[in-house]
Amino acid sequence: MQLLKERILKDGTVKPGNILKVDSFLNHQMDIPFINELGKEFKRRFSDVPITKILTIEASGIGIACIAAQYFNVPVVFAKKAQSLNLDGDMYTTKVESYTHKKVYDVILSKKFLSAEDHVLIIDDFLANGCALLGLIEIVQSAGATLEGAGIVIEKGFQDGGQQIRDMGIRLESLAIIESMSDTSLTFR
Repeated sequence: MQLLKERILKDGTVKPGNILKVDSFLNHQMDIPFINELGKEFKRRFSDVPITKILTIEASGIGIACIAAQYFNVPVVFAKKAQSLNLDGDMYTTKVESYTHKKVYDVILSKKFLSAEDHVLIIDDFLANGCALLGLIEIVQSAGATLEGAGIVIEKGFQDGGQQIRDMGIRLESLAIIESMSDTSLTFR
């Protein structure tokens, strides 16, 4: 998606350790008209499959998933990274390692929000090593739901997460794939 690539080049910052900061428009401060265009693009790319739920993981994926969901006219459910007092009943759980936080989270989703009748689209902001996406896929499989695909805003194509997901036969649509990244440059696929 050319609009996204241009915005990454204009406002993104590369930090040591292959960290791409896009917090001025995507995952700290959110440019809603811009993210609205991302939502339209996800709808265009997944218009050929039935979607009944959009699934994401807290926190950065929630806003993007919500804006995309308005085009599918479906609810968003998100997996939480911590148990809280307002979570009750049966839960799907998995472990997910965060690339940027270097921490393993117990990810939780209430079983009442995802069932075998659902057709799920996973939406997230980044795909690097694939741990978060694999955790969400595990939750969809545990629910017996149908995974229709995954929509990622930015994929780090030089890491193995995207290839691992594609090798599983899962439809993966990334709006921008970064081929290489250094402290001074970015190249896209």
